[in-house]
Amino acid sequence: MKYFVTIGAQTHEVEVEGTRVVVGGVALETQLAAVLGTPLYHLLLGGESWTVAAEPLEGVGRWALGMVGERVEVAVQDEPSRGIEAVSGKGQPAAAGGTVRAPMPGLVVRIEVAEGQQVDAGAGLVVVEAMKMENELRAPRSGMVQTVHVAIGQAVEKGASLVTLASPEPSG
Repeated sequence: MKYFVTIGAQTHEVEVEGTRVVVGGVALETQLAAVLGTPLYHLLLGGESWTVAAEPLEGVGRWALGMVGERVEVAVQDEPSRGIEAVSGKGQPAAAGGTVRAPMPGLVVRIEVAEGQQVDAGAGLVVVEAMKMENELRAPRSGMVQTVHVAIGQAVEKGASLVTLASPEPSG
């Protein structure tokens, strides 16, 4: 099965055939095992071992992945869904209400935007520290920062509103 994995502004084609994964023309043997009772997975990829934290985000196929102190948000779409989307002219919907929410409880350590600021999709908005890892939360789409709901040093719960982006003006 072929998948399209979007990280920031880049989309990668990934083909999965049993335990073999082909990324950018390079074939790698893989094994993935869940660590029961946790959001962690053990990943063996091309002979290298990784521990990956995976958390589902709002929207189909959207995930936050944590590995080696880094956090990235990814969107995964299979080939049939991508084809249907292309034919119908529909794109992936923006996050509901344009509000970026805390994916886990943590402490706000940095705010990278101000109200009224224009941001591009993938731009850093807020950094939340959780379990000694800094997680940069990024804009799911381009827009204007309507509201910053948090302050540096503020503790937040999972699901807390961090930043709201104004809906883009309809073009016309």
